[in-house]
Amino acid sequence: MAKQQPLQFTLDRGSPVPLYFQLSQQLEAAIEQGRLAPGSLLGNEIDLAGRLGLSRPTVRQAIQSLVDKGLLVRRRGVGTQVVHSQIKRPLELSSLYDDLDAAGQKPATRVLRHAVEPASAQVAAALGVAEGTDVLLVERLRLAHGEPMAHLRNHLPVGLLELEGGEALERSGLYRLMRTAGITLHSARQTIGARAATAEEGELLAEPEGAPLLTMERTTFDDTGRAVEFGSHLYRASRYSFDFQLLARS
Repeated sequence: MAKQQPLQFTLDRGSPVPLYFQLSQQLEAAIEQGRLAPGSLLGNEIDLAGRLGLSRPTVRQAIQSLVDKGLLVRRRGVGTQVVHSQIKRPLELSSLYDDLDAAGQKPATRVLRHAVEPASAQVAAALGVAEGTDVLLVERLRLAHGEPMAHLRNHLPVGLLELEGGEALERSGLYRLMRTAGITLHSARQTIGARAATAEEGELLAEPEGAPLLTMERTTFDDTGRAVEFGSHLYRASRYSFDFQLLARS
């Protein structure tokens, strides 16, 4: 169990933003950036309040807000402990690996399958090929800080990308490899949903059977309009969310 070194916080007492909220935001940022790793201990509220010059109720309120979000847990005889951070992914044409890497989440990949198989009706329609055409399947488990985050299944046209038997995917994200190979990713069509985890999916993602999972299906196109990838992904709802920016119509 990790013992966390004291973090530095900057609190603006002249701001209209409540002090508890300022503290909770900075604690949440430290968790998301990995400066407070899973298993880290915050220390007791009295010490933290004294170090920051805050009242104990203010510190308690800040910590409770993160307990409510599932980022911290209070353990009797142990103290307040970091559980995990939730990944907030921008809804744009980027790979999960690159998003995790940019957020300091120490991504890792376990390749579960790398094989050529006949395209199902759904895959064929997405890639614009005849049903039964050979396509490349890449199935992976994506981890952050050693914890499973997502189960990824991607189908690509055969011959589009040389993946060295799958080893390259353990060192980099799929989109990064595609761009390195000279493929210009231009746009994508994406659908997001949710459903309950099966027993097999729960075991793979460290969730109980029936736990909520986010689903995502994406067809990606290059700058010529060719479909270059069809992804069907599952994400742990307890660890993952999508961020949207909505614009009003004029």
